[in-house]
Amino acid sequence: MSFPVVVLISGSGSNLQALIDQSLQGDLDIDIKAVISNKASAFGLERASKAGIPTHSLDHKQFESREAFDQALMQVIDQYQPKLVVLAGFMRILTEQFTRHYEGRMLNIHPSLLPKYKGLNTHQRALEDGETEHGVSVHFVTSELDGGAVVLQAATDVQADDTADSLAQKVHTLEHIIYPLSVKWFSTGRLTLENGIANLDGQALPTTGMRYHNALT
Repeated sequence: MSFPVVVLISGSGSNLQALIDQSLQGDLDIDIKAVISNKASAFGLERASKAGIPTHSLDHKQFESREAFDQALMQVIDQYQPKLVVLAGFMRILTEQFTRHYEGRMLNIHPSLLPKYKGLNTHQRALEDGETEHGVSVHFVTSELDGGAVVLQAATDVQADDTADSLAQKVHTLEHIIYPLSVKWFSTGRLTLENGIANLDGQALPTTGMRYHNALT
């Protein structure tokens, strides 16, 4: 029986598409039970519908508080009883109540080599700091913004002619490789969170997670 997953998005859903494609190809034995967005216009909802996946949109602006929105979101998610919640470009800061509810079974992907560049505008910030490499991290979600245990990272060299847009394109390519892999590890029981530390095959991972070496240069 396929592993039940719910995916949260806010935008185009390219990482969602990578998960859909790998599950259709048989590389990833997951069942995406639903895709939920806080924006009804998110293109990722069309991707999900095309794949026959149930969709929901929940406009955060219609709720009086962050807590009220998260409570409603939990109710929608939990009706599908997922074993993993995947944040794929879900642009919301989540409350502690929400993150505690899914602790150890919620993953996010962030476009930097954490712990560097938490938050927004990561590509521009890396360029301004003169970084020679940049990349992407998959991590468990906690109440600390982009602060949960890192699972897997992939890096790319920063070239002299790189812009924020060109870096974003290179990082996107890496995202579509390492996010499905991380989800696969979790769905097959290889990846767990123990006392705030990511473990792979029963071994504690370093604070920056595993490094995916077949990265773009």
